Amino acid sequence: MTQTNEFATGDFVVYPTHGVGKIVAEETQEIAGTQLTVFVIDFERDRMTLRLPVAKAKASGLRPISTRKQMQSAVAKLKGRSRARRTMWSRRAQEYETKINSGDPISIAEVVRDLHRGEEQPDQSYSERQMYQAALERLAREFAAVEDMDTDSAAARIEEIMQKEAA
Repeated sequence: MTQTNEFATGDFVVYPTHGVGKIVAEETQEIAGTQLTVFVIDFERDRMTLRLPVAKAKASGLRPISTRKQMQSAVAKLKGRSRARRTMWSRRAQEYETKINSGDPISIAEVVRDLHRGEEQPDQSYSERQMYQAALERLAREFAAVEDMDTDSAAARIEEIMQKEAA
């Protein structure tokens, strides 16, 4: 287990635009004649591998997964009232996309809360459902890593919390 900065091989981390991944290795590569040490981060769910220069890890927004306390704050956001504004969907979609890609679980939870539809509420448009699923998936992956459970169970728990709140 190599220790560099605050990240180590085997750690779960969050990369803002891709969500939860696992550092599977630290490699030294030669790029344009320069030695560069990179983290090899595996995003299993997306079947993707990212090589991120160690020196740029912090600047890129890479962070450790949330603590239980931080995740509880995010889950608490799910219980609030929707703050969806009555602006055009394209503008709200842009704001939601920015929040999802921020990698911040509290911002992502706000998107999940705002786009969640209860049984009695009108149906969502296709793009709203897509955005909701993307946010739910991103939040569930981090929730699952924090709570040591599988992603589907985490997503079900999140939706259960919101159903109780709507009741």
